Amino acid sequence: MMDPEEDSSANGAKWYVAHTYSGYENKVKKDIEKTIENRKLQDQILRVEVPVQQVVEVSKTTGKKKTVERKLFPGYVLVNMYMNDVTWYVVRNTRGVTGFVGPESKPVPLTEKEMINLGIKSGDSAPKIELDVKVGDMIKVINGAWEGSGGPVISVGKQSVTIEVDIFGRATSVEIGFADIQKV
Repeated sequence: MMDPEEDSSANGAKWYVAHTYSGYENKVKKDIEKTIENRKLQDQILRVEVPVQQVVEVSKTTGKKKTVERKLFPGYVLVNMYMNDVTWYVVRNTRGVTGFVGPESKPVPLTEKEMINLGIKSGDSAPKIELDVKVGDMIKVINGAWEGSGGPVISVGKQSVTIEVDIFGRATSVEIGFADIQKV
């Protein structure tokens, strides 16, 4: 079990990664959420996520395109919680969970950098990035899946921009966080 000194309740909730049987991620998410509701743990286990991304698939036979959701990390579920004996037990003993990611099944929380790379916002504690960009500016992507590409800014959000990149000769809109871009 957990050491009382390692209880992160005083430090705030952190994101932990639970390993599941592949294909059981959504079932595990539902089961944890049901347990949270039944045991009234909403103030201790805050969110359960199965990270997905939208992917365009082209049928080999018909050539038709369709957008599907793909799991970013098959076999893993992210849990935002205060680590203590109760929350550890609830997640660890959910059907389909094989353990937490960490040495000897000792849960290790994700770092701020890992959370940003996964696109997880940690609420108000996330650092706000100030960037002087406006529609029409040219930017270069310096980090992430689109690293090395660039294009004109189409729109500017609170912490991201939408740019137009050239993919296979077609202009495609892509949303990129401020931390991953550089003004040219």
